Amino acid sequence: MKLSWLDIRPLTDLKAAVVQEALHHRLDGILADDLADLADLPPTVTKVLFPPTGPLPDDFGAADVVIVDVREHGVTPAELAVRHPDVEFGRFVEIVDAPTLEQACESARAELWSLLLFRDPTKIPLEIVIAAAAKSTGNLITVAGDVEEAEIIFGVLEHGSDGVLMAPGAVGDAARLKASAETVTPELNLVELEVVATEHIGMGERACVDTCSYFRPDEGILVGSHSKGMILCVSETHPLPYMPTRPFRVNAGAIHSYTLSKDERTNYLSELQAGSKVMAVDIKGQTRMVTVGRVKIESRPLISVTAQAPGGERVNLILQDDWHVRVLGPGGTVLNSTELTAGDKVLGYLPSEDRHVGYPINEFCLEK
Repeated sequence: MKLSWLDIRPLTDLKAAVVQEALHHRLDGILADDLADLADLPPTVTKVLFPPTGPLPDDFGAADVVIVDVREHGVTPAELAVRHPDVEFGRFVEIVDAPTLEQACESARAELWSLLLFRDPTKIPLEIVIAAAAKSTGNLITVAGDVEEAEIIFGVLEHGSDGVLMAPGAVGDAARLKASAETVTPELNLVELEVVATEHIGMGERACVDTCSYFRPDEGILVGSHSKGMILCVSETHPLPYMPTRPFRVNAGAIHSYTLSKDERTNYLSELQAGSKVMAVDIKGQTRMVTVGRVKIESRPLISVTAQAPGGERVNLILQDDWHVRVLGPGGTVLNSTELTAGDKVLGYLPSEDRHVGYPINEFCLEK
């Protein structure tokens, strides 16, 4: 989980509302330049003090973390830690050139907390700092101008910054920042489904989902005709006759089908487009979000596959009726859809809730 810190220093009239929003959405830290702003905050949030230029206070009050600018405050975090053993200290570095970039790298290697402000829009300097801090146990907090930049910072060099500090522009920004920090996707409890019937059903439109990521051989996306049952469709990672592999693609199914995205929300394959997010799932139920680069919708012959869970639940998947379209079975077995017969086992997922415009909801819903 990435850290989300909110900078309340620029706020005036909105301060109270934004702080309450931050506490409600459980942001990790609130940064202020006045100890009075931290005094009444609950212990559920890290209270961060970034003192203004000038002499530091003798007592840091309720602050859990104090950030200092060594150039302005004239003292290092290490020196302060000796004087105040009950407070954690960090260093602020503004990166504008090669010397300040090296200072940021040194801070990342040595300090418990490093608060970094990059003045140039390129993320190359941040990549360098992240690489320099690869073996460090400290925390990198990078200043973001808005939530969109925060999402980019969280993903730099795959690892991303440990956290982001952002000054909200309006009520609602705290919630959006917290959502952008939640990069961990849940594990899913996959089940073995037994094929009970297949049927060639004629022509229709199917969607190939091309993503901006490579899939692993035991990984694909979950697809199903109904919201309460999906089958794991494998990517085109495995060799095929007559055509090259395309390990970024899943020949996913008919356009009406559901697939999973963030927070287990469903999307129709037909509504996916460049920039959409879908959930990649492996045979152990481990998940990650991948970005859609393109969706190819074309008319093809279709095959309907119906499978049954141990509890009797029926799952349906409609695929392109072709041998090279595949699903995954137990242990990562790759199964050609046109060769599936009654009794074959495939991997699937049984969401516990129905859907309303893609969101999980507990209500009566009959799908058939």
